[in-house]
Amino acid sequence: MSIRIDKQKCVGCFQCTAVCPGSLIRKSDTGKAYIKYPENCWGCVSCVKECRFGAIDFFLGADIGGVGSTMNVSYEGDIIHWNIHKYDGTQITIDVNSKDSNQY
Repeated sequence: MSIRIDKQKCVGCFQCTAVCPGSLIRKSDTGKAYIKYPENCWGCVSCVKECRFGAIDFFLGADIGGVGSTMNVSYEGDIIHWNIHKYDGTQITIDVNSKDSNQY
């Protein structure tokens, strides 16, 4: 499992570095985030969820049915849009209200 950080979309807020449990995301000389050892990514998606700019894509492997698909998030107020970009070009969006997401 791994992530990809789009340097064009990265604004250098470094929220992703603060939440990465493996301390894998670093700051480049240009002030952008990058993942130093992508092969060590645990796949927790904490960085994906924290990136409000859609700059981090998570690869959904074949082992979980992704077959080369990617996932990122975008925000609209309290709504988190989990955007799944399938390998065939189609997209699925799962909307979660962040105010209600932790209620049991």
